[in-house]
Amino acid sequence: MTAQPVKKQPTPGDRRSLSAEQALARLQQRCSRAEQCPSDVRKKLQDWGVPEKEIPAIIKTLQAQGFIDEARYARAFVRDKYGLAHWGTVKIKQVLYAKKIPPDTIADALQEIDRAQYKADLLRLLRRKKATLKDASPAAHADRLLRFALGRGYEYDVALETIAQIDE
Repeated sequence: MTAQPVKKQPTPGDRRSLSAEQALARLQQRCSRAEQCPSDVRKKLQDWGVPEKEIPAIIKTLQAQGFIDEARYARAFVRDKYGLAHWGTVKIKQVLYAKKIPPDTIADALQEIDRAQYKADLLRLLRRKKATLKDASPAAHADRLLRFALGRGYEYDVALETIAQIDE
C-alpha cells in the first residue's frame, strides 16, 4: 500500500491562494452554473487559500445575493439523486446531513418525492436486478435484492414489502 501525498495548504503568499474578492467572483460564476451548499463553498474557499476569517463574510454575501440557498440546494439534490441516480431517501438524507443541511430543510425537500412513485421505482429497479441474478434459491434472490435496495438507500420495510410483491 502506498502512502498518499499530503495536500499542501496554501499560504496567503502562495500563488494558488485567492483574495476574498477573486474568490467571491469565482463563486458567483460557479453558483450561477450549479447549486452549491455552504459547506461545499467553505471547502472550496479553504482549498483556494482564502483566509479563514474572511470565509463567513463571503458565504453571507453569496446567500444575501441569492447565489446560495440551502433549501433550493436540498430540493435540487433530492431531484437529481432520486430521479437520475435512483437513490432512496435514507441515502439522500445521509449525504445532505453530511453536507450540514438542517434536518427540517432535508425533510421539506424529501416531501417532493411522491411515495407511490417511489415504491413503483423501487419495484422496477428490483425486477431489473432480479433478472441479472443467477442464484437458484429464492431465499438467495431475496437476500441479494434486499442488500441491493438497502445499498441504494431505500428503507428496510419498503424494501421488504417490494420484494414480497416481486415474489407474488
